[in-house]
Amino acid sequence: MPPATLALLGANIAVYLLQNQMGPQLLLQFALWPPGIVGGPAFEPWQLVSYGFLHGSFTHIFFNMFALYMFGPDIERLFGTRFFVLYYFGCVVSAAIVHLTVTGWMGSAPAPMVGASGAMFGLLLAFGWFFPQRRIVLLFPPIPMPARVFVAVYGVLELTLGVTGSASGVAHFAHLGGMLGGWLMLQYRRGGFPFR
Repeated sequence: MPPATLALLGANIAVYLLQNQMGPQLLLQFALWPPGIVGGPAFEPWQLVSYGFLHGSFTHIFFNMFALYMFGPDIERLFGTRFFVLYYFGCVVSAAIVHLTVTGWMGSAPAPMVGASGAMFGLLLAFGWFFPQRRIVLLFPPIPMPARVFVAVYGVLELTLGVTGSASGVAHFAHLGGMLGGWLMLQYRRGGFPFR
């Protein structure tokens, strides 16, 4: 297991255990809260990163860490540790910005966001980009498909769920924001659009 992937797994699990011990106190300070909540928790700049280490349930952290375990090592070995860390946190921040922008524009009820899902979707994009023919098997139903098809299907599904408002309580636009941040980071790495 490469060092950054291992460290991120450990940090997420440690914070989740701490979260279970401290209760809602960590959420009040470190979840991503939308700006302008009257009489409620305040938005703080560090929340653009800190929310990515908090999780809402065991299932939430399990699937995020499973994705990090599955896709992180190959991407870190390909990118090198330094760029992998930049890529990971770039996806976390872009997921937060897109989530705040879209929910503010849609007038959604103010609610905190937690979870590393934006980063996981960024890793998934990179995996599909650099290992397009690698087979991925869905858990439900167990259908094998090439990574690039899996990424495309997941992206379209997230967009559909986000636009229709289905599966409420899930930050679909944060997932798409993580993919957008990943795409921008890949363009930067390649010296391509929009950074020429």
